[in-house]
Amino acid sequence: MNYSEIQTLLADKADYLLNFKSQTFQGQQFYVPSPNWPNDIMSYSDRNNRVVENLNLLYKAGRLGGSGYLSILPIDQGIEHSAGASFAANPMYFDPENIAKLALEAGSSAVASTLGVLGLVSKKYADKIPFIVKLNHNELLTYPNKHDQIFFGQVQQAYDMGAKGVGATIYFGSKESNRQLQEVSQAFAEAHRLGMFTVLWCYVRNPGFKKDGVNYELSADITGQANHLGVTIESDIIKQKLPELNGGFKVLSTAESSYGKSEERIYTQLSSDHPIDLAKYQVANCYMGKIPLISSGGASGQNDLKEAVELAVINKRAGGSGLILGRKAFQHSLEEGIKIINAVQDVYLSQEITIA
Repeated sequence: MNYSEIQTLLADKADYLLNFKSQTFQGQQFYVPSPNWPNDIMSYSDRNNRVVENLNLLYKAGRLGGSGYLSILPIDQGIEHSAGASFAANPMYFDPENIAKLALEAGSSAVASTLGVLGLVSKKYADKIPFIVKLNHNELLTYPNKHDQIFFGQVQQAYDMGAKGVGATIYFGSKESNRQLQEVSQAFAEAHRLGMFTVLWCYVRNPGFKKDGVNYELSADITGQANHLGVTIESDIIKQKLPELNGGFKVLSTAESSYGKSEERIYTQLSSDHPIDLAKYQVANCYMGKIPLISSGGASGQNDLKEAVELAVINKRAGGSGLILGRKAFQHSLEEGIKIINAVQDVYLSQEITIA
């Protein structure tokens, strides 16, 4: 997909997104995504040489190899959303081999999935595409359903199968978040010791964050702080949902019940109501882009191709480092899924789409 095709696809939003000029952060320097990021930044960190080597492998893999951007296929929804509900639209993905094939044929930078999925095909595919083993999950078989991330596998198991990285989720804001934070921090330290990189699904989750029909789990100020907590436990890559609004701390903090800390300049100088500026604030909280922010592709809908391209444009122009897109791809035929992933990759390969 070339630049004119991207413009046509976005139609009424093209000028709004593609020509936006950000005025935030008053000239403060962000790290610009680069294929040399593992050596530019991480080789000077406390990560050992094997972590840096595996990050270099990740940044050289797939269609985006050498571009400084990432296109990761995550399919762990068999647990997170139940296998039947996730794969009914395309039952071929009950078979783990087809997950690996989709990632390979689409030119993904890596495939992220469960211990069971990747373990079953590890000797056949772990040397062909970087594996990211997702270690914890929210299972939906407990009655009534609960929302908590528990570990299904161990870091050593990911290492033994030849994975290059591990992933985990923290539900920041939930009553279980302190335990999750400690568990994931310990797991990431062990992964680094063994030479694997780490990816944090850095989500905000609490029903109390929904006020007057508005969901502040997607607020830039709250998700930005979640990102900052994520990089604090040495996540090498942050996965976050793109923000849809701002001001969560202000709304949730009242005279009767204070919540968090806020400062008016967050909203007046460090961001605006434009989606690219909202995402840029998330990037700033990842050490000014020195830890890559990849945005979630979200649920499948009626116009997945257009939505995926729009998400990619926002992420790239905000200074993000890629998209981690699953349901918008695997809930279609193999051919259509590859087309959607490739369209996202074309956004990152386009020289005309620049950082705002």
